[in-house]
Amino acid sequence: QVQLVESGGGLVQPGGSLRLSCAASGRINSINTMGWYRQAPGKQREWVATITNSGRTNYADPVKGRFTISRDNRENTVYLQMNSLKPEDTAVYYCNINHWIPTNPYNRNYWGQGTQVTISS
Repeated sequence: QVQLVESGGGLVQPGGSLRLSCAASGRINSINTMGWYRQAPGKQREWVATITNSGRTNYADPVKGRFTISRDNRENTVYLQMNSLKPEDTAVYYCNINHWIPTNPYNRNYWGQGTQVTISS
């Protein structure tokens, strides 16, 4: 029912910037939280940032002050502006949406396929 497609990944140098986009389609409840997660090779997927439908944001400590999450509700798109990138930011970045439904368990999670971000000289 809900699909998420990430884009904007690529290869950038340390200290550079990159902007990721995630376009959502399907029937999405207006009460929702969208977020970004990342997974490096051989490591567990970790949370990066989230943003609610009302614009409240939260960030993981490693990206605070460097990354900014935003969204366009009309276009059903969430963005991740990444500045001052470090080699340790290298990972596949995944888009997520959690939206409210009226029956138990009262929410649903959907994931995109991911986009590769590589920080290297």
